[in-house]
Amino acid sequence: MDDTITLDDPHTVPTRYWHLLEDGRVQCDVCPRACRLHEGQRGLCFVRARAGDQIVLTSYGRSSGFCVDPVEKKPLHHFLPGSAVLSFGTAGCNLACRFCQNWDISTSREIDTLTDSAAPETLARMAEHLGCRSVAFTYNDPVIFWEYAADVADACHEIGIKSIAVTAGYMSPEPRAAFFGHCDAANVDLKAFTEDFYHRTCAARLADVLDTLRYLRHETDVWLEITTLLIPGHNDSDDELDAETAWIASELGTDVPLHFSAFHPDYKMMNVPSTPAATLTRARRIALGNGLRYVYTGNVHDTEGGTTTCPGCGTEVVVRDWYELSRYLLDDDGTCRKCGTQIPGVYDGPAGQWGRRRLPVSIADAMR
Repeated sequence: MDDTITLDDPHTVPTRYWHLLEDGRVQCDVCPRACRLHEGQRGLCFVRARAGDQIVLTSYGRSSGFCVDPVEKKPLHHFLPGSAVLSFGTAGCNLACRFCQNWDISTSREIDTLTDSAAPETLARMAEHLGCRSVAFTYNDPVIFWEYAADVADACHEIGIKSIAVTAGYMSPEPRAAFFGHCDAANVDLKAFTEDFYHRTCAARLADVLDTLRYLRHETDVWLEITTLLIPGHNDSDDELDAETAWIASELGTDVPLHFSAFHPDYKMMNVPSTPAATLTRARRIALGNGLRYVYTGNVHDTEGGTTTCPGCGTEVVVRDWYELSRYLLDDDGTCRKCGTQIPGVYDGPAGQWGRRRLPVSIADAMR
């Protein structure tokens, strides 16, 4: 691998949010990790580096691949239900999660493998051509390539397509405000509810993620949903689940959808068993007991855990079978057809009909 960083590379662009230190190093200020770099060094995320006495992004316009997914797979259950979303990511990550289930992308150090590339305007036209209502920055965390993600979002907005960030929320306040100003929705991975887990398993800090959640909920119009991957014996105790869901209810409100997802052995946690379905059911029961109204289960076949119930009349207004809507009893504005109660979320017309399909695509094939 040629790891040379050059400003002549069209995929390497200058960035904001860094400053020069007295010892001559340059500190990247995009996330709380605050990598301090000598000339030619890369940050932990690998795609942000020092070149020419500044921090540059080395993956602008480059992708590890594109795929059309149901929006429920992000997962977002209250954002343009049933619609198709164009998903893409790059390489690298600013966390170091031992259980990462996209580790082949997030830990990639092979920039040259990012062979699929597209200018923001091309990607927006591709999404439109494929019938997608939104574009999702996912697979790896858009925090580290936020400049590219923001430009894609702006190009999409020009033609009426929305943008979604699937993120761990590990971002510093000033760039965070700049990035999420371009986003319409976010699913934030709340990986656990103890600082010990974040420190030992993710090399990060819980407090910074909680700050992002408060920011998104109370200081933006970004539609917010949360996902916690439950790992047996690590973050799935009754006490931790009770603390997490009580915090969400009190700090963010009872209408924020929460997804509990099942872990499978991967990356550096191959010795940990898969999450039993009963664990997700238990977590959902604890969350509902703390007043959360919209709690879902993922990575398991659980119709009850995929159902949205109207808090006004108790009608099951959306029933999901995996990622497919098997019942949909909401009006175009997201109100219950039986009692008129507004279900929180982003609704714009009837539910989409994409279903559970997953369609990998290439720029060249999609634009023919």
